[in-house]
Amino acid sequence: MSNLLTRILEKVRVAYVQEMQDNGCQQPYLTAERLCHEQLHIEGDKLARIIDEDPTLLAARASDLVQDPGERDNPAVGVIICCNIMAAALDGLLTVAVENDWLEVDENGNVLVDDGELGQSSLQTPVVDYSRSARALENAGKVGASSLTRLFQAAESEYARLLENEVHDAYQLALKTSSDFAVFAPDDIAPLVAENPLLLGLRPDDLVDPELFDGDPPAGIIISSHLTHMLLQQLLEMASERGALARDSTGHLILPDENEQSPRLH
Repeated sequence: MSNLLTRILEKVRVAYVQEMQDNGCQQPYLTAERLCHEQLHIEGDKLARIIDEDPTLLAARASDLVQDPGERDNPAVGVIICCNIMAAALDGLLTVAVENDWLEVDENGNVLVDDGELGQSSLQTPVVDYSRSARALENAGKVGASSLTRLFQAAESEYARLLENEVHDAYQLALKTSSDFAVFAPDDIAPLVAENPLLLGLRPDDLVDPELFDGDPPAGIIISSHLTHMLLQQLLEMASERGALARDSTGHLILPDENEQSPRLH
């Protein structure tokens, strides 16, 4: 686990024990839930550092964890990861509650929460804007190409080489090259997120085949799908500039298969 995340979760645990002692050990579930919501909607730059320390967080899926109506249908990557962190943290706090006899468990080990507490749960989800990042701005001002830029440049160089001999196959070559240079592994994606936390604001946007991952893609795959799509668009523009792909009267690229203008990851 990320050292930074470990410190954050320990801070939440200490705050939980203190609040429970201060309020006479009342409402153990509601207190735990509220603290998780207050402290674990983590802002982008800090979350990017956590992911860089623990890339496995990119395997997180939305599942049924995203409760915010504005995020539920098409949640940002950052929201997906934070909701998973909150779910794990809440389980941890409930374990603390059981250990202190604030809550009981049944014969199957399930934590028993009073119906009255569950009925009172009406938390407002804090808004985290993953479209802003001081770290991304700082890195953009640095001398030299970013890791993502270097990746795209390598793909463009390879595509240019292939086009020299197979210009008639420009579209299929673009699909193949964008796929060959796609980044899927969490260990490869995490450094890109650390360099540019704005990637945490990306959303599924129907770019991933719904038959994959049971329609619930991991956070890292959502990022991969966007990067692959972005790279494909750059390669197609490159082909157009070299006369390998034509444009219609409105300026749009004429592609062999109109259904694949916005390809899904599959």
